[in-house]
Amino acid sequence: MSSFTSPLIVSPMSDGRRWKLCREFTYHIGSKNSQDYIHVPAGFITDFASVPWIFRMIIPKRGKYGKAAVVHDYLYQYHKQVHMLSGVIYTREQADQIFYQAMIVSGTKKWKAKVMYLAVRWFGWLVWNK
Repeated sequence: MSSFTSPLIVSPMSDGRRWKLCREFTYHIGSKNSQDYIHVPAGFITDFASVPWIFRMIIPKRGKYGKAAVVHDYLYQYHKQVHMLSGVIYTREQADQIFYQAMIVSGTKKWKAKVMYLAVRWFGWLVWNK
């Protein structure tokens, strides 16, 4: 099963919307010691889940899926570059599938993970193409 290597440690930014990673972490895809992994460096800035305000009562910006959202933000932000450690370029579909898998690994309820996955499949292109 996929796994994260360390806790998520972040510090709020002055704008109140974004967070800065204080400690790097790695997400191994497929199994704990997989050579297919995403390494998110310290200093990376995230907004966690980009949930429209009207839905935040059901799905808040932060939750058990926090690390998954950070990995997803990282993949979306750097999708035009070869991933620095693995040497892989991930597609948007792969990034969204990794997001779903990482949410499940993090203990997110399946229905919530599915809703969030479908939201990024339907609307993620708005951010991906920037």
